[in-house]
Amino acid sequence: MEYLKVMRENQVALVTINRPPANALGSALLDELSGLLHQMETDQDVRVIVLHGEGRFFSAGADIKEFTTIQSSDDFGSLGEKGQTLFEKMERFPKPIIAAIHGAALGGGLELAMACHIRLVTYKTKLGLPELQLGLVPGFAGTQRLPRYVGAAKAAEMLFTSEPLSGKEAVEWGLANHVYEEEDLLDKAKELAGKIAKKSPVSIKAAIELLNYGKTNQFYEGVKREAELFAEVFASKDGQEGIQAFIEKREPQFKGE
Repeated sequence: MEYLKVMRENQVALVTINRPPANALGSALLDELSGLLHQMETDQDVRVIVLHGEGRFFSAGADIKEFTTIQSSDDFGSLGEKGQTLFEKMERFPKPIIAAIHGAALGGGLELAMACHIRLVTYKTKLGLPELQLGLVPGFAGTQRLPRYVGAAKAAEMLFTSEPLSGKEAVEWGLANHVYEEEDLLDKAKELAGKIAKKSPVSIKAAIELLNYGKTNQFYEGVKREAELFAEVFASKDGQEGIQAFIEKREPQFKGE
């Protein structure tokens, strides 16, 4: 791979974006990430993914230079659809994706981070959607995901002013889960991923599907599906192992079955 580096350890895959100097999200990088996720979806040795950026940034945004090579509004729209499709795939991905964000996650970089299930940041992290500063609007579903995390009014302020949140503010507003010192970020992300990797892949996959009902306000459809998956997960080998391990007061050994 040209733009992504992968390290696997204890059923956790650390995926590092490596496209200096700013880890800009060009079409080729998006294609590479999509292909990697396709591989990891069926890789039983990967239960959790940690997404990180090499160098100074997580990702400073979409590739603006690539924008200048696009000839028509239709082609520009196709680029937006590519990002939207990938990020929707990430949000619905059956294995948890944790974004470990240092430096900046701006524009497309923040849209990428918002498609992950969990976001960890540093005190120096800047998170924002500055597209209006360029006379544009976000194109990778940022206008739809940001209000879900920070509310409509704060999302409007961030979009209209192009001013980013700090890592501490991101946690306070619900955009990030935890804030750490920069030198602790990756260790904390791996620690969290390790906790999640011990869970049953069957129940994790079901939980991710159920959480996605909430984003579309399909409450009653989600409740109905929850009952169905509750029964399926209970009947799975992992479900029975978890119950037996609890009774026997031991650590469960989940196989993803």
